[in-house]
Amino acid sequence: MSPTALADKQNAEAHEPVEFTKSNLIYFSSVSENTKRFVDKLEIDAARIPVFATEPQLISTAPYVLLIPTYGGERGKHSIVPQIMKFLRHDENRANLRGVIGAGNTNFGEYYCIAAKRIAQKCNVPVLYTFELMGTSEDVLNVKEGLETFWTPASQNWQER
Repeated sequence: MSPTALADKQNAEAHEPVEFTKSNLIYFSSVSENTKRFVDKLEIDAARIPVFATEPQLISTAPYVLLIPTYGGERGKHSIVPQIMKFLRHDENRANLRGVIGAGNTNFGEYYCIAAKRIAQKCNVPVLYTFELMGTSEDVLNVKEGLETFWTPASQNWQER
């Protein structure tokens, strides 16, 4: 990309509409809404990363855990959708990230939940939990209780890094 085109792109992104959130759980769900259905079962405040470019960009103003699916592809390529990468390009969103929860398909073998693992490694945060597809009722309970424990004062040292 030429320097002029890159500058034009950065300027356009700098002026796009934004929505701010203090939610401690931020997730991505495609139009299939499989991940959204899982998040809804948690019955906690959560913010959704926009699916469409026409929606305001989400900016985190507080520490949060990211819950994302892994998409198929050849050997993990394209496992992280562009919307998640765009979200994490914002400095505030990377700075407030405290952990990742991954949804995936065990049919992907070694690439099961690879999106969560790659983001956790790149952003130096832990993978807190992984579950298959839309999760079970046990997964919902584990994630809900795990998040409650994660956000307790005993975990403050991790949150305030």
